[in-house]
Amino acid sequence: MKAPADAELRDALERALAGVGFKLVGPVERRPSPYRTSFPIEELRVGLAGRGPSRLGFKRLAWEELERGAQLAKPRFLHDPEREPAVYRSLLPQVPSGPPEFFGAALDGTRRWLFVEWVEGRELFQVGERGLWEEAARWLARFHVAMAPELDRHRREGRLIDHDAGFYRRWIERAAAFATRAGNESTTAVAWLRERHETVVEALLALPRTVLHGEFYASNVLVAGDLDRPPVGKRSDVRVAPVDWELAAAGSGLTDLAALVSGWPEADREALAAAYASEAGVLPFTPRALDLARLQVAIQWLGWAPPEWKPPEGQRHDWLAEAVVIAEGLGL
Repeated sequence: MKAPADAELRDALERALAGVGFKLVGPVERRPSPYRTSFPIEELRVGLAGRGPSRLGFKRLAWEELERGAQLAKPRFLHDPEREPAVYRSLLPQVPSGPPEFFGAALDGTRRWLFVEWVEGRELFQVGERGLWEEAARWLARFHVAMAPELDRHRREGRLIDHDAGFYRRWIERAAAFATRAGNESTTAVAWLRERHETVVEALLALPRTVLHGEFYASNVLVAGDLDRPPVGKRSDVRVAPVDWELAAAGSGLTDLAALVSGWPEADREALAAAYASEAGVLPFTPRALDLARLQVAIQWLGWAPPEWKPPEGQRHDWLAEAVVIAEGLGL
């Protein structure tokens, strides 16, 4: 779909802002975003009555907004263009400070548009200092603790995906189907994982549940503040701003933690897990439980997209090898 004309955007933005108590004043300046998710994003520079010059992110969430390659890569059954606006509107005002502020949405006709604060930060994956990753882990823990009560209400209000048994099993079945379609050596390894997967499902279902970001990877976490200052303990001067809440869910919080620690060596994973566990209210968990969550995350990636889709060069990872190593380490 084409980007909307300036007049259409301004009209929708004025009504969206009015719905959350703001008034647009002056022109709307549009800039293409260097930060790109699957869906198109623009940076808007606007004036708000009582707030002054402001920067907003404008995200278009309809399925038709995705490029053809992105439609192939993204599982359609997960898509709900009203989920992310619902999360920003109803759930994020209740969480620890950090996520972008909600500035309204346009959900009429074919428009599924979201307006949020533009956070000037750095994507976590661009930051090598582990101390900042530990801050992200601590924020994640506080978020999970805050949202565990009244989970049923949060699930309804946020239109959350349910990480239930059917959700977990769907990924290994998709992975098996894709491996068969590819017709390569992965078929045997995926079949081996499939034989052992029910143990993973049962273990994850037994864990405490809360609201999940759903994709708490370092590419979806912005950090802002004095990032170059050497960290000493907890960093109250650093803002952790998770973005892209399209797949927000209800399930085990270790799923989010497993996503965050992806790619780190064992010692660093342990440090990030310890930072998460150090926050008040976090229920005790074992390294085995986290490894089971890591295994499910790897299996989800195996079932994410059909074999004819190839991720960009810099985003490729051997999730099958990782899944097998984790499963063997667990003694499955």
